[in-house]
Amino acid sequence: MATTFDRTMAQKAVVRPGFGKEGRPIDLFANFYRMKFNPRITVYHYDIEIEPKCPKFLKRKLIHKFAQDNKKNLFQNGLPVYDGNKNVYSSIKLPVGNEATAVEVELPEQVDSRAKKFTIKIKFAASIDMSCLEQVLRGSGYGDIPQETLVVADIVIRHFPSMRYTVAGRSMYQRPEGNKRVTLGEATELWTGIYTSARPSNWGLVLNVDESHTAFYEEQPVLDFMAKQLNMRGPINANFSLRDSDRMILEKHLKYLRVSVKHQAQKRQYRVEKLTTKTASQISFDVNGKKMSIGQYFKQQYSYTLKYPNLPCIWVSPKEKNTFIPMEVCDIVAGQRCMRKLTDNETRNMIRATAKKPPIRKQGTDEQIRNMQYPGDPYLKQFGFEVDTSMVQVKGRVIQPPKLGYANNQSSTAQNGVWDNKGKQFFRPTNIKNWAVLMFPPQNQCQSGDVKAFCDMMIKVGRDNGMQIAQPCYVKYLRENEIQSVCNEIKAKAGNNGIDLVYCILPRNSSSCYPRIKHVFENQNAISTQCMEMRNLKPPKPQTIGNILQKINTKIGGVNNIATDMMNIPIFKTPCIIMGADNAHPAQGEGSRPSVSALVGSVDKFACRYATQIGIQKTDGKKVHSPVIESLQAMVKNMLIKFYQSVRVKPQRIIFYRDGISEGQFHHVMMYEVDAIKKACMELEKGYNPTVTYVVCQKRHHTRLFVQNPRDGDRSGNVPAGTVVDQGVTSTTDFDFYLNSHAGIQGTNKPAKYHVLVDENRFPADAIYKLTYHLCHVYARCTRSVSIPAPTYYAHLATDRARAHLSNAKYNFDSSDGASSVGTGGGRPPKPGQSIEEILRDISPHDATKNKMYWI
Repeated sequence: MATTFDRTMAQKAVVRPGFGKEGRPIDLFANFYRMKFNPRITVYHYDIEIEPKCPKFLKRKLIHKFAQDNKKNLFQNGLPVYDGNKNVYSSIKLPVGNEATAVEVELPEQVDSRAKKFTIKIKFAASIDMSCLEQVLRGSGYGDIPQETLVVADIVIRHFPSMRYTVAGRSMYQRPEGNKRVTLGEATELWTGIYTSARPSNWGLVLNVDESHTAFYEEQPVLDFMAKQLNMRGPINANFSLRDSDRMILEKHLKYLRVSVKHQAQKRQYRVEKLTTKTASQISFDVNGKKMSIGQYFKQQYSYTLKYPNLPCIWVSPKEKNTFIPMEVCDIVAGQRCMRKLTDNETRNMIRATAKKPPIRKQGTDEQIRNMQYPGDPYLKQFGFEVDTSMVQVKGRVIQPPKLGYANNQSSTAQNGVWDNKGKQFFRPTNIKNWAVLMFPPQNQCQSGDVKAFCDMMIKVGRDNGMQIAQPCYVKYLRENEIQSVCNEIKAKAGNNGIDLVYCILPRNSSSCYPRIKHVFENQNAISTQCMEMRNLKPPKPQTIGNILQKINTKIGGVNNIATDMMNIPIFKTPCIIMGADNAHPAQGEGSRPSVSALVGSVDKFACRYATQIGIQKTDGKKVHSPVIESLQAMVKNMLIKFYQSVRVKPQRIIFYRDGISEGQFHHVMMYEVDAIKKACMELEKGYNPTVTYVVCQKRHHTRLFVQNPRDGDRSGNVPAGTVVDQGVTSTTDFDFYLNSHAGIQGTNKPAKYHVLVDENRFPADAIYKLTYHLCHVYARCTRSVSIPAPTYYAHLATDRARAHLSNAKYNFDSSDGASSVGTGGGRPPKPGQSIEEILRDISPHDATKNKMYWI
């Protein structure tokens, strides 16, 4: 089908329509440091191949030895840099051509079970002219920033520190010592490091530097690791053994970690493949024609008597060699990053340890860059780079927040991202005539008198907010396995009147109960629910209930408040739909679980009510997932229909906020998705061509802003809500800006970064800043502006809910097959031949629920 999307124009970045002028000026620091480079230098790129395959943790040590051994003849007394993978860069042209040159390198000691002699094959790949970068930065060149020049800058900057630090992605970490160690729990500890990234800016080349924090596994005996992962209490005895279920849990946590052995003089390292199903006493093998168990072998060979012969052994790589090592002689090697999702306890401890007030974080960043020793870095000097050690100063502006409209022409104005709705009624309150209360804790913990008092208070607070709430028509204690039958009872009791709400009181740690409630009531029966932990039951607090009623009013069709000033933005003079989209991929270890996407779209003229479309797409166990929302055309088409059904007019403008993509994916995703939006419009009606503005919202970046004058900050010391930065540290070529739209609570705020990739609506700079900021004030859960526009936030919530429904359906997707295959765990397999579309129907919300903001 033809499309009116101008693909030729889309090849070029949107030109910035000037800088913003509205708002109060504010002087800021940004965590960027100016860089200088020699544009006359040509950098030579070489590909390398290592044989036999070298473990990742050894590569830098091996290439450093390679450079030392061949400094004079091959590297011409120069200092090459290495990216940790397959690329070496030199500022001197090496005597190496397009055909690979092989060089043998021997490491001084053998640190694992692999060979200590390696062959490195090196061949020329490309020449990189650094003057191209200077021309683009000065505006005298044409085209996009030459990415290969930024790659060179990044690798040169990291090379010297990487000899002292543990490298993980773009960050480098040092192991904490003494009282600086912070245990997170579950055998992990917190490491603090530094993130660096060379970036082009209005000022030229700058270095983005930020404190970085992540979890690493503690160096510890494997037996201690086992005790923490299995929540074991007290010491184990000689007869201790593991149940199969515990062995599988432990194997999941140990898999692919490196362990060192302590029964030999030389501490060799191995990678864990799995745990044996048999114990050390049960495994036997032939030694000189005699059958011998693992325990007997260790006794004879190492004079070591196993203390725990009934534990499984660690099966180490290479797997085909069948090397089994008793757990008790193994230690977890230090410096291994924890790649799994952190537990709730680990996350709490991480936040507590890393939430630093802005002045302290700025001081820590400045200290980190001094620790990098850039002035004395011989590799920087060799390649012609210099890094200033003073944080840059930038100019920002604080724009005005919108007025928040309530019923009866009442209004409130946010003060630094917070406003008070006391004495005001919801802009569009709803009534609750028939509702049920379900109590999951036992009656001796959740007493009926407390439940009655809570309901009475909710009725009173609801009345203050304009809601008419009747007494509940159904109240019952139940267990989790009774949810379906109780749902049927409630529907039967309500009859033709229907049920407006089911209010569920949950015990603490109700992780299994919550998704089951949502699945049965919302997905299968289109009944709105609100869940609350029992700890909020008594005493009933009006403020807590008021916050809960904001969610309830929104779920069942009401509007809490509107941003009245947003309607004065010229774009709203014609019918306009605001959309938010997110695409979430399976985490590491989730196999071929589908990617889940969500699209929300406004269905009222105030951009406060949103409908939802969910999509899923196959991953086939791939490590790299498609960043595009493949079903977006159908999703947008349905959303446009919902807008028309609600507002009775077709939107003439589409504002599309997209979350969940990185800068390297911008062009590909934008081309696909704007094309899909245009095709969806033309599929509805020939010639229907609303103008589109496509904006990417990013929170996964490392920019921080700090006030120069403490009096300009908010109560937490952060930059005030409404702070916009569009000069200095922004792009030389693209239309991008930073907006800090929320008040600081704890730690240092991270402003959202926005990239306008398509703008057929021709927004002036101030107009897009204002619209984006105003949308941060219509988030229905609270009376605070949030860090990203409400539709983007809503798309994220809808995606999370869909992923929870996918988990609740208990599908077991195997990592080796497609999305409709199953593994060997306890999950329910998809039905034979079940397609991805059928699975989507299985987990999608009820058709009637799609028009509600059920995820709020």
